[in-house]
Amino acid sequence: MTAARQAAVGLALAAVILAAWSGLHGWAVFWHRWGENDWWRAPLLVVAQTWLSVGLFIVAHDAIHGSLAPGWPRLNAAVGQICVALYAGFSLHSLAAAHRRHHAEPGRDGDPDFHPAAPHRFAAWFLGFFRHYFGWRELAVLSVATAAWLWLGARPLNLVVFWALPALLSALQLFTFGTWLPHRHAEGGFADEHRARSLDYPWALSLLACFHFGRHREHHCRPEMPWWRLPAVKLQADRDPV
Repeated sequence: MTAARQAAVGLALAAVILAAWSGLHGWAVFWHRWGENDWWRAPLLVVAQTWLSVGLFIVAHDAIHGSLAPGWPRLNAAVGQICVALYAGFSLHSLAAAHRRHHAEPGRDGDPDFHPAAPHRFAAWFLGFFRHYFGWRELAVLSVATAAWLWLGARPLNLVVFWALPALLSALQLFTFGTWLPHRHAEGGFADEHRARSLDYPWALSLLACFHFGRHREHHCRPEMPWWRLPAVKLQADRDPV
């Protein structure tokens, strides 16, 4: 696939994810009115917004690797920054620096996504992961954004249920399928120096779980591949030694 075609497809998918997240966020936060059908409607909205929030982060992740729009570094940076800012007030520059360390030392002490003190404990690892990436800067940005949304007419309960809750659940989803399951230490070790394994889910489940980011060994072997091309890398990665 040419770089131009990859950029066209990647940017089109990114635009769909961004538009869907923004539209659902705006409607749920500003216009949703609670009623008798919310015993099923509210959970459905939370699940949808959680999945789209994961999508925002995955698009930004492609931007970090330059695989969103190959050959267009400023465009990658601009789209990636928009995505992580909407997601949780993050700085793409800081995330990119941490992610480069992750690829340089995956599953080792120098990996910011790894928890060497408790490599077998899900809760301790997730807490360390969360605290590493969400700090005072992000809290300040989100506090200002929350105040602005309230001033513009958002309802406090809507902000909690349809913005804060999906953000937290998506962080848990990203950690589980993109960090914990691929990089956890287990019997048998890892196939190579990338210290990553892949989740052998069917295509649709892989998409729903984490936008194919569970194809994690494929990603570490071919970081130039965007999320939507990872399933096609799997068979080749399984056949050929890395």
